[in-house]
Amino acid sequence: MGEVITVTSGKGGVGKSTLSANLAVGLAQTGKKVVAVDFDIGLRNLDMILGLENRIVYDVVDVMEGRCNLSQALINDKRAKNLYFLPASQTSDKNVLDREKVAKLLEELKKEFDIILLDSPAGIESGFEHSIFMADRAIIVSTPDVSAVRDADRVIGIIDAKSEKAKMGEEVQKHVVINRIKQEMVDKGNMLSVEDVLSILALPLIGIVPEDETIITSTNEGEPVYYKEKSPASQAYKNIARRVLGEEVPFMDITEKKGFLKRIFG
Repeated sequence: MGEVITVTSGKGGVGKSTLSANLAVGLAQTGKKVVAVDFDIGLRNLDMILGLENRIVYDVVDVMEGRCNLSQALINDKRAKNLYFLPASQTSDKNVLDREKVAKLLEELKKEFDIILLDSPAGIESGFEHSIFMADRAIIVSTPDVSAVRDADRVIGIIDAKSEKAKMGEEVQKHVVINRIKQEMVDKGNMLSVEDVLSILALPLIGIVPEDETIITSTNEGEPVYYKEKSPASQAYKNIARRVLGEEVPFMDITEKKGFLKRIFG
């Protein structure tokens, strides 16, 4: 049976969907059969990051409402042949999701895939709750600012209270990804440090992703930054995928390399 991993955050704009897309590619590259499911009903963008928006015919709501079967809605990725994508509906409302239908869908996916990666909507609305209630693991994405970390902390509490595992007295395994960190701002005291974020959230770290302009160009090109060999973010996502599978991988040194004169004169 496959494992359900939910990628979530307390607020929008922290890079959750970008992580979901690149993590899905990275896990598929290891030979795992992966499906990335966009649960952000009405606001989908995982399709654009993966470059699959033009291939969408049916979506996850169509499957749950019986307008098509699962194989009709699944889209095989262009480059990672072990990766499949199930898009969110662009026209429906988040309230269209039904817990029993979501559970049935995920059980069906678990029979076919090794990893079911759910891109959760940001915030704590019903769509978020549907994406976490059957999670085996959760990856909480936050940028290193006070509002994002505060909202992430609230999300952690909801996962611990409302997931199926919580109802059975078990715990969803949770990890943190700190996204878009700039060491220069940390050094000036204008951004929380990795240690600050971890002290607030009290969860193990699974990834640090530095600020990287390549992500913007990759999204515009419809190609995950994972494939950009020289991108620091690409290397960060590759490391996260390996850690998700249980490997011990050292964390990247995110300190900015100083030029020759700066090294001499400080």
